Amino acid sequence: MPMASAFRLLFAAVILFGGAWPITKAALADATPLWFGTGRSALAALGAAILLAALGRLRLPAAEDRRAVAFLGLFQLGGFFALTHLAVALVPAGRTAVLSNVVTYWLIPLSVLVLGEKVSPTRWAAAGLGLAGAGVLIGPWAVDWSDHDVLLGHFMLVMAGLLWTIAIIASRKWPPRTPMFDLLPWCFGIGALMLAPIALIVEPEGGVGAGGWPHLLYIGLIAAPIGTWCVIEAGRKLPGAVASVGFLMVPAFGVLVSTLWLGEPLGWDVLVGGGLIFASVVMAARG
Repeated sequence: MPMASAFRLLFAAVILFGGAWPITKAALADATPLWFGTGRSALAALGAAILLAALGRLRLPAAEDRRAVAFLGLFQLGGFFALTHLAVALVPAGRTAVLSNVVTYWLIPLSVLVLGEKVSPTRWAAAGLGLAGAGVLIGPWAVDWSDHDVLLGHFMLVMAGLLWTIAIIASRKWPPRTPMFDLLPWCFGIGALMLAPIALIVEPEGGVGAGGWPHLLYIGLIAAPIGTWCVIEAGRKLPGAVASVGFLMVPAFGVLVSTLWLGEPLGWDVLVGGGLIFASVVMAARG
């Protein structure tokens, strides 16, 4: 039953975050990336705080929870979004969405080294299959690897995956005693405080226009807090190999929604990459 509960959280995260990607892409027609990222973090902190206050559960993190709050706020909600939003100026948006969610190459080895997890041959194979699917979606054959900016952007995305992985490992090694949702206002608050000065420096003339606000309100008040809670809980409860493969479904679903909603072409890469990722999740769950 615990695994079944964790998978329900994983699939909820896939729907919320995968669907949020094309919404974010549409919002960036009238918003700059870093200010949009800052706004979503600030709104998520505010929305979660208001809800918890209404429930009588809003309080400062206990001493034993502060390490998890710091790691999640600084690494997953601050550093991850800073790098991905900076990279979107250098790397095509679709490739950013996929590559930033590929934590498999970090999460499995770190789960083995830091947490002492045992990974079965089947799950190693599932991870390889998932990475192959992500590779097809990314399309490295279409990348100009001689371009310095392209290399820098891809490096940022790989590092973003590492920061997200560190947050997952930390939340599993030092699990908070307080329910994770009660800690979200503080995690998102740290993320917003980290992103705001970067946005001021990199995008001094930027911001969110009127056309971007409906998208920002949905992402900030619904998708970000609920989806992040689902991701954190699934990452804590699922074995590292399963979680890392499962998270690949987020960009795969996002690409599918982009195809249906934004009219982006449904090429062979979407079909093959999505199929490989789906097969890898099934294999990891059974392994």
